[in-house]
Amino acid sequence: MTEQPLYTTEFGFSDDEWGLLVGLPQSVLTAASAAESDGGRRTRSENAAGLESIAAGRESASPLVAAVAGELVARVGDPEAGEELPVIEPADPKAMIADVLARAASAAKLLDGRVDEGEAGAYKHWLLSIAEHVVTAASTGGVLGLGGEEITEAERRFRDELSHVLND
Repeated sequence: MTEQPLYTTEFGFSDDEWGLLVGLPQSVLTAASAAESDGGRRTRSENAAGLESIAAGRESASPLVAAVAGELVARVGDPEAGEELPVIEPADPKAMIADVLARAASAAKLLDGRVDEGEAGAYKHWLLSIAEHVVTAASTGGVLGLGGEEITEAERRFRDELSHVLND
């Protein structure tokens, strides 16, 4: 007899549902970074901040967040081991952001119907913290790293829209 994966035994998710939950944090990172075209150095800073936030989820008191973060870090790399995400620059950032927001809404509905309120809330809060760390990782518009906006209007709009779809 083969052992069932943790996500089907403990949480009751199908492979597709689990794939949505595991893939979404990295997609949120990419969308938050793509909300404002920042240039290579700033984008790398945003990626590093996002990956650190994802990895921090492994220490969550929420078994769901810890399991998702553990699997995702195993897939994409561990910042504590010096690994970095490749910089992804979507061809159509607006379409990519819209897709991420739609998947976030689907994930929120899935969680609200499947896990208790604390687990759902912890996962949603984790996604928002990833977005927050990404959009605040590098200021935009300054000179030699000085000045500029910490969060641009486009980044703020993405973060706020993400919050809205997760908590609607």
